[in-house]
Amino acid sequence: MTAIPHRLPSAIPRLFLGVMLLALSGCAAFRSYNTELTETINMAASGNPGGAAAALEKRHSSSKRDLLYYLELGELQRLDGRFDASQDAWLAADKQVQAWEEAAKVNPEKILGAGASVLINDKVSPYEGHDFEKVMLTTRMALNHLAIGDWDTARVDIKRSHEREAVIENLRAKEFEKTEAEAKKRGAKTGFKELNGYPVQTIDNPEVNALRNSYQNAFSHYLSGFVYEALGEPSLAAAGYRQAIELRPDSPVLEEALSGLDQRIADMDEGKTDVLFVIESGSAPARVSQQFNLPIPYRDRLLIVPVSFPVLKEQDLGNMPSAIHMGGSTAAPTTVTSIDAMARRSLQEQMPGIMLRGIIRSTAKAVAQYQTAQQDDTGLATLAIAIGSIVTESADERAWRMLPAQVAVARARVPTGTPYLEADTPSGTQRIALEAKGRYQVIALRMLRGRLFIMPPPGPAGDKPEHEAATTPPSQAFLAAIR
Repeated sequence: MTAIPHRLPSAIPRLFLGVMLLALSGCAAFRSYNTELTETINMAASGNPGGAAAALEKRHSSSKRDLLYYLELGELQRLDGRFDASQDAWLAADKQVQAWEEAAKVNPEKILGAGASVLINDKVSPYEGHDFEKVMLTTRMALNHLAIGDWDTARVDIKRSHEREAVIENLRAKEFEKTEAEAKKRGAKTGFKELNGYPVQTIDNPEVNALRNSYQNAFSHYLSGFVYEALGEPSLAAAGYRQAIELRPDSPVLEEALSGLDQRIADMDEGKTDVLFVIESGSAPARVSQQFNLPIPYRDRLLIVPVSFPVLKEQDLGNMPSAIHMGGSTAAPTTVTSIDAMARRSLQEQMPGIMLRGIIRSTAKAVAQYQTAQQDDTGLATLAIAIGSIVTESADERAWRMLPAQVAVARARVPTGTPYLEADTPSGTQRIALEAKGRYQVIALRMLRGRLFIMPPPGPAGDKPEHEAATTPPSQAFLAAIR
């Protein structure tokens, strides 16, 4: 149980009622992000990512376009093959994340403050992005640059990913200390395992606990190794591959990248293209608000107050192609990063702070309701606070839903000029017109609810050639419905 002061100032009921009425006048406290993005994902998966992007823009035409808007928009435009537009959206998102980074370096206390979320709910606070989303943003910006043949700028994005990880690590250490100290001061327990009815296994299981943290991932570091290798920087490439192995041990595809690096660098056969296939499936898990009853002892009573916390539901991670064939070579995709697991680890790390804010919020609500009841002859004010407490109590569901659930890689050396690849999917083999070019190449594929999308690169490392028409034009990102 949570210890709270024996008596709070009599102004608390009036203050709390005013805050709730202010919240009720807006929409931030009531927005169901899960509902909105489920519709967006369904439209994209039906083969219309452009329409989904237009619907997203229309929905935000009269509201502030925040970080999450630009994250989702960039992913939809990427699926639609509009790489320049996607990059513009992600640059807008990255600008906001960079501002967060600078604040985290200069004034971490400002970043760690809870603000209005203490009295209303976490949804009224500006969305700053989950830590793994911040890192995946620069990783996906690098993939965009690779798709248009700009390897040098992709290198810059990769370097910023590493720097971003360091900022996050430093800030989260401070946050943990602050939360622990505040919880101890208030006599509050912030262990989610003690929360009666919470589905602990969704965020506390062997796969989630095996992760080093929520924001570092093997794919981002493997991609950095590949880019450094393509640009002739073997020492940096080795460091990237080595970090990927540390984050995802016992993975032959990662270990081979490191062990075979010297041989690949020495092999100057210009007739071959080293192709990295990036294969993604599914979408990031939804956060769903779920209400729990929290007992709050106050004076001689035990007040039961509804408090909402985010829950991550179990989901289908999607189907990966079982094999990729190109130029006589066959490569089997190996999952190296589960964004689904990263999202669950992120919530696990956030729960102490979320619970502490929930306890403070529920305590304020309970005290306001109790004190008002003692002074309210008509019962109307008490009823207003009771209703306001219920309708404003909703957990924050915001998350970058258009991210894939998992990321796999496969690699093959194929004859340069090979005109197509084939992907073995659950509904048969899909042939994709795409020419192997240059000495190194990245080809990205995405399976989204039975539909295959491709983000084809136009040329070799270091070049910025004009887009070339293929049997399936690059501007038409989706290729086929898997029936």
